Amino acid sequence: MSEYQPVTTSEAFKAPEAAHLPSVEMHSAPLTGSVPRRVFNLAWPVISENFLETLLGIVDTWLVASLGVAAIAGVGAAIQFMFFVIAAMSAVSVGNSVLVAQAVGARNFVRAGQVAKQSLVWSVILSIPLIVIGLVAADQLVSIFGLEPAVAHIGAQYLRVTMGTVAVLTLLFLGGGVLRGAGDSRTPMMVTALANVLNVFLAYGLIYGKFGLPEMGAVGSAWATFIARTIALLLLLRALWRGSNGVSIRGEGSWWPQWGLARQVLSIGIPAAMEQVLINLAFLSFTIVISHLGTQVLAAQRIAMNAMSLSFLPGFGFAIAATALVGQSIGAHRPEEGKAVARIATIWAMVWMGTLGVLFFIFAGPIMRLYTDDPAVISAGVTSLRLVAAIQPFWGISFVQAGALRGTGDTQYPLRINTLGIWVAVGLGALIVWYINGSLAAAWSSFILTTPVTAFLMWRRFQKTITNAPPVAAVVATAA
Repeated sequence: MSEYQPVTTSEAFKAPEAAHLPSVEMHSAPLTGSVPRRVFNLAWPVISENFLETLLGIVDTWLVASLGVAAIAGVGAAIQFMFFVIAAMSAVSVGNSVLVAQAVGARNFVRAGQVAKQSLVWSVILSIPLIVIGLVAADQLVSIFGLEPAVAHIGAQYLRVTMGTVAVLTLLFLGGGVLRGAGDSRTPMMVTALANVLNVFLAYGLIYGKFGLPEMGAVGSAWATFIARTIALLLLLRALWRGSNGVSIRGEGSWWPQWGLARQVLSIGIPAAMEQVLINLAFLSFTIVISHLGTQVLAAQRIAMNAMSLSFLPGFGFAIAATALVGQSIGAHRPEEGKAVARIATIWAMVWMGTLGVLFFIFAGPIMRLYTDDPAVISAGVTSLRLVAAIQPFWGISFVQAGALRGTGDTQYPLRINTLGIWVAVGLGALIVWYINGSLAAAWSSFILTTPVTAFLMWRRFQKTITNAPPVAAVVATAA
């Protein structure tokens, strides 16, 4: 038998003999090598993947920008809703990533493969109501921004396409989560890179009617993204079928929906999903507040967020690495290794995000002028971008420590602290806009007060949790 104990007490998921493992392609064991090397090897493809995914949105916004401010604002409003949808679907993603990571740490590959299968199945099931809502209620959803008719029309068109095809995005998102939980972050990066290359040509062709493609305007970028992601998804499913680090959807286990395993995944994932939903709802509310400052300010908000999202990438990458590697350390009963993972990932996230923050602060003007030559849009965006750039190191701490906590199975604390911090900041920003007649930059200044506090609380919680953290299955059993 494997020297690592299984992550669940259920007889069905006890670690199998090596001879009875599903036939999969085995890669290097994820629990070997120095901790810094393992953190970096898992984090850099995630950072690259997120960069490419962000670049996809940036390229789309840049291509749409030549259609006018109304197109930028309309697409930006629709994208804000898609952030909300992705957050809602992250219940399966976070749960499956943690369970797969702990199963791999315990060398229980049969359980890891079954979690992967059920995650994909339930992602499709959960996508169905979202598709219906998007197709039926796109106009009503966009109308809450109080946009001008031309802007609202563009936003509704874009949202209808992206929501109607959300199953592809969800499966791509979930499949990548499975592979990262198994310790393979390079495959998701490669398929995302391919999707970006395809998207550039498809978006240009469908927006402007080039390469023999129909001219569709702003909504063409949504169709281009869907087509590119569909091709990437097919490649990702092929990788999951072949297997990575012992985890495969080809081996033992049923494809029929199983509520018992789904409940285990969701018991971990729902708090994380609620966290992301509430955070995105807060930013959606923040965008609604900003929309009352006018279309030009809303366009500045969209461009600034596109640029600032680049500085978030190291934090997200090292947070995902921390979740997977802390989860594996818990499955292998090595909590001290998990503590070292979190420390190294946090330091690197702070350095990288801080450096990018400095660059964005210095080059805020040129960044805004890449998108528009409207003086009002540039002015509002530059000031906001410089303000938020200063908070990047604190966001780095918060991101990684929250990711490390999720690796231990604790998704409740990040839910409480992160959502409270964001909503307090948004509430202060709304007061500034509505009662002090503040600007976009003044509204963003509220985050300076809340982000350092959130970062400190998250760090303190992880230090108290990691030594005595039980395997995820124990957390699930307690919750049940």
